[in-house]
Parts: sequence; structure tokens; C-alpha cells
Amino acid sequence: MTFTPIDSLYQDACQIIETARSNAVRSVDFCRVQMYWNLGKRIFEEEQQGKERADYGTYLIKNLSTRLKPDYGSGFGPRQLERARAFYRLYPIASALRTQLNWGQYKLLTAIADPDKREYYELESVNNAWTARETERQINSMLYERLLLSNDKENVLAIVFSYIRTAHQGS
Repeated sequence: MTFTPIDSLYQDACQIIETARSNAVRSVDFCRVQMYWNLGKRIFEEEQQGKERADYGTYLIKNLSTRLKPDYGSGFGPRQLERARAFYRLYPIASALRTQLNWGQYKLLTAIADPDKREYYELESVNNAWTARETERQINSMLYERLLLSNDKENVLAIVFSYIRTAHQGS
């Protein structure tokens, strides 16, 4: 098969379009992360007002949710606003947020109480370009705990990455 200049141009154009689409999705995902971070910060500041514990935090979130949901939908229910506040408390420096992670991944990470475990999954998600579903799979498979207990860490990681490659081929 002979490639013509138009074939080469077509392949380059496809690559440019796919890259732009991927970057746009990542950009939108990170804007959502920033939105929840800013919501969490604002809720935390209003609740705490300089105190260690909030006096009326539960009502504040419930009341805010009641007002936001009609205009913005169910993504602003009390549970989601509580997650946003917890997210801000765990990641108080906006510039330290990882642009490679989406809100789904940050929700999973925020639910992990152990800071070392959370950092492990955060770094692995970034380094291996895991999706939220892959991050969740690894957390649920207790990869961190298996690695800590294993004498053969390389073999455990090889199995994990083989599984990930297989999952990517299937999707």
C-alpha cells in the first residue's frame, strides 16, 4: 500500500483532533475539581469562622444544598457539598491539586483516611494514567495493602499492570 501526501496529512489531522479532544475533556474535568475545591473552601470558611469546629455546619450545608439544587441539580446535594468541604480540608493548597486527576478520583481519594495510602493511590493514578474506574478497582483490590505485605512487590505490580493492560484492550 502506497501512502500519498494526503494520507499523511489525514493521519496528522486525526492526531491533532484527538489530542485536542482529550485535552478539552481533561480541562473540563479539572475545572470541575477546582469548582468543588472552591466550594469546599468557601463552605469551610463560612462554617468555621476561625474556630476549630463549626457551630452550625450541618445546617449550613443542608440549607445551601436546598438553595443550590433547584438551580444546579443533584450534584449539589448535602453529601456532595460535604465531600467538597472534606476535599478542601485534605487538599488546602489549590496549586498542589493534580491536573491529571478528575473529581471522581478525588472523591475516592478523599474517602481514604490513611494519608500514606491516599498519597500512594494519588501518585499511582497519576503515574499510570488511571481512570477513576481503574483507581477505584485498585483501591477495592487493596493493592496498597498487598504491596505492604508482599515480599515480592515487583510480581504484585506486574500482575496489576497486566490486568490494567487487559482492561484497556477490552474497552
